[in-house]
Amino acid sequence: MKGRSSDVYMVSGGVTDFRKADPSRDFRLRVKDAFDYAINDVNLSVSDIDGSVSCYFSDHFMRQVMAGAMVQDYLGLNPKPSKRLEGGGATGGLALQSGFQEVASGRMDVCAVMGFETMSQVNTWKGNEFIALASDTDFDYPVGGFYTGYYAMMARRHMHEFGTTVEQFAMVSVKNHGNAIYNKFAQSPMKITVEDVRNSPMVSTPLTRLDICNMSDGAAVAILASEEKAFEICDHPVRIAGIGGGTDTMRLSDRPFGEVPLLPNEKKSDYAGLKYPGLHSFRAGRMAAIEAYSAAGITDPPAEIDVVEAYDSYSSAELQAYEDLGLCRYGEGGSFIEEGKALLGGKIPVNPSGGLIGAGHAIGATGVMQSVFLFWQLQHSIRKHFGSDKSQVKNAKRGIVHTHAGTGTYEAVTVMEGVR
Repeated sequence: MKGRSSDVYMVSGGVTDFRKADPSRDFRLRVKDAFDYAINDVNLSVSDIDGSVSCYFSDHFMRQVMAGAMVQDYLGLNPKPSKRLEGGGATGGLALQSGFQEVASGRMDVCAVMGFETMSQVNTWKGNEFIALASDTDFDYPVGGFYTGYYAMMARRHMHEFGTTVEQFAMVSVKNHGNAIYNKFAQSPMKITVEDVRNSPMVSTPLTRLDICNMSDGAAVAILASEEKAFEICDHPVRIAGIGGGTDTMRLSDRPFGEVPLLPNEKKSDYAGLKYPGLHSFRAGRMAAIEAYSAAGITDPPAEIDVVEAYDSYSSAELQAYEDLGLCRYGEGGSFIEEGKALLGGKIPVNPSGGLIGAGHAIGATGVMQSVFLFWQLQHSIRKHFGSDKSQVKNAKRGIVHTHAGTGTYEAVTVMEGVR
């Protein structure tokens, strides 16, 4: 019954391959592929869906304004309510949370969250230019600001502050490309070594080509439902236990130093003398985690989280996310990956799907894609969807989706729990 607030569950999801797509198949067809995958997996119909949230990063890539409205029309969802959401690299994660709010408010019983991007219609240099428009176009952009440069600067600061090594960054790339081997939807599956990463072309010191994700074409759809509907639709729905968001200044140079915002299992003495956030960490990510964990009742993240789909546009960004999310203390991200804690079979597997580095990055679709992969993990249905259970995290009960925009200007963290 619409109009009544309730818990919110994810009941199905669908994704397309993430890679350079056939140019004869436009974005509407790719969204339909993901949408059909999702509704057919649980035997839903278009008439069961009360409305949608569509999300994509840039009108420039598709040379089409109002693409979300065109998707709504193409899928036969008119005249039901819909809206388009955009938030840089966090677009998909923010859209997932917007869909959560539509259902939690009682406005909708079933909401489709649809993310997509077509990035291959432009050359790589032009794509990087479009992405750079998410920096301050009055200050950073005119003097040659581009994201690999920003992230390289932050990686350097992390190395200076904590002694992190380029080899530790490279271990993230090795892990995620390797995990992608078991993901049939992934763009960049490969078995590589730390030496391969360090010997690949340098893009912006210390980040090499293999430290960086690829631009992609792709679509992903998540179907969310109220508690009443969820168990009618799906045998094993996954509850969205908490959402959180955080923001920061657009320009890195404007970010203040201050005390570390603490998680419940931390104390001030853990970070005595640390100047936070500066350039080594993402204040928005820490604030998003604090809010999401509070909503989900998480008091000790390393003990209570089983799996993470984290935003790894750069290998350094994943390592920084370990710390922002409280999987380890600030300054311990390098040892977290080096000791194998983020590996499949490790303490808290991070990006068993391959992440952005391994699976690909179709910006508007990425956060939704991450949520679908986490949903399948918590359903324990990876074998069904990937064709192999080699990336299935055993006994996974609770996980988080972490998405990230700009240089941490927007961040979103969503906690999901299996209810098997």
